[in-house]
Amino acid sequence: MDRIRRNQRLSAMLQLLSESPNKIFTLSHFCDLFGTAKSTMSEDIDILRDIVQDFDLGEIETMTGAAGGVRYRPTMKKAAAREYITRLAAELSGPERVLPGGFLYNSDILSSPDITRKMGRILATAYYEENPDFVLTMETKGIPVALATAEALGVPLVIARHSSKAYEGSAVNINYVSGSSGQIQTMALARRAVREGGRALIVDDFLKGGGTAEGMVDLMREFNVTVVGMAFVMAADLPDQHRQLEARALMTLSIEKGRGGATAVVKPAEWLLT
Repeated sequence: MDRIRRNQRLSAMLQLLSESPNKIFTLSHFCDLFGTAKSTMSEDIDILRDIVQDFDLGEIETMTGAAGGVRYRPTMKKAAAREYITRLAAELSGPERVLPGGFLYNSDILSSPDITRKMGRILATAYYEENPDFVLTMETKGIPVALATAEALGVPLVIARHSSKAYEGSAVNINYVSGSSGQIQTMALARRAVREGGRALIVDDFLKGGGTAEGMVDLMREFNVTVVGMAFVMAADLPDQHRQLEARALMTLSIEKGRGGATAVVKPAEWLLT
């Protein structure tokens, strides 16, 4: 192979690192891949770190020691996150978004890969330091943003279902009270999906009464798993109706009724504004 130039190494390294977020690559791995000395690779990593930081593409981190190396984290600075969520909230606001029964139409948002990828990056940035082993969500609307969050964190996605499936083997089933309807529902998770003693980050699309979120917490308790956080795309702006959950949402929703009909008012969450 011909001698690899620095710009080629930087392009290849960024591609490899971004395809495996949070994965630690040893310096020797890149030295062997590009046929360069460690001192040269260290200089390349310093340059790459500055590029990623200057263009707000995430973070390049280096770890020292025997198990050290370099890893990429697809973060988003709070100012950029606040600006993006503010624009998204404005797009979701208005009377045309309100459905019968006071629901908000947001399927177009939750099915857009570009939008869910950015939301996943924002949520992952808030929970990197909690070191979750996997992301847990409840079928079905929360799956896209939960998957995007899991990808940014570099961990698997685990999906709880309303009923167990034969092709998933034996499962743990629990009953929970839906916060929105007040009805008893069932939640199931395959025994092989989660390892006992792990750490879970719960991600879902909407928080209203908190019943489903509490159900997922109870489900994790059955597996002896610690819930390190709960994150949502949106939460109803009804704090008096929420159970005592330490949850974080990107946006809040309230439905205002007037003479002309109902209007959706979506705002960025307070933690993004501070």
